[in-house]
Amino acid sequence: MSEVQSTFQLKPGDRAPDFTLPDGGGAEYSLAELTEGESATVIAFVCNHCPFVIHLAEAMNQFAEDYVERGVQVIAINSNDVKNYPADTPEKMLEFADQYEWGFPYLHDETQELARAYAAACTPDFYVFNEKLELAYAGQFDSTRPGKAGEITGADLRSAVDYVLENQQPVEGTWQPSSGCNIKWKEGNAPAYF
Repeated sequence: MSEVQSTFQLKPGDRAPDFTLPDGGGAEYSLAELTEGESATVIAFVCNHCPFVIHLAEAMNQFAEDYVERGVQVIAINSNDVKNYPADTPEKMLEFADQYEWGFPYLHDETQELARAYAAACTPDFYVFNEKLELAYAGQFDSTRPGKAGEITGADLRSAVDYVLENQQPVEGTWQPSSGCNIKWKEGNAPAYF
């Protein structure tokens, strides 16, 4: 399993690239409708089969449950090539979300255009936006990785979201990149940053 890191192509203050995407069952959701009235939004590029995502899947659900009442919307997006990686099909997305009791939207980026717009590189790749949908943080959930000792706490993401909720400004200091499996690009679709 090769480990790829976040690109940090989006910069603090950049607006969240817009989208309308289906979930695993085909219902469509737009960024605007999912984030209306929210104080912060977390967008995570994930997939079903990546051990780095599986490592955090339960903790991501707990994070979402802990922050929903504070006005934080969590959105998961799968951009992988499902033709070559059938474990990531929309049908399997439904099973994965059910297995880990995800109560937040898990959307399918079939064209991979959204992953390119966010310059997402790995699964998982996390982005935090303020109430104006301006980028306030990009980076890791926490420092744990599969096969490494340590409790999964979500400390980095929790700290970033707490800061955004209080200040509505980009998180100051060095952002630690997320890392995981590379997004599985369709042939000829891999962006120049990858």
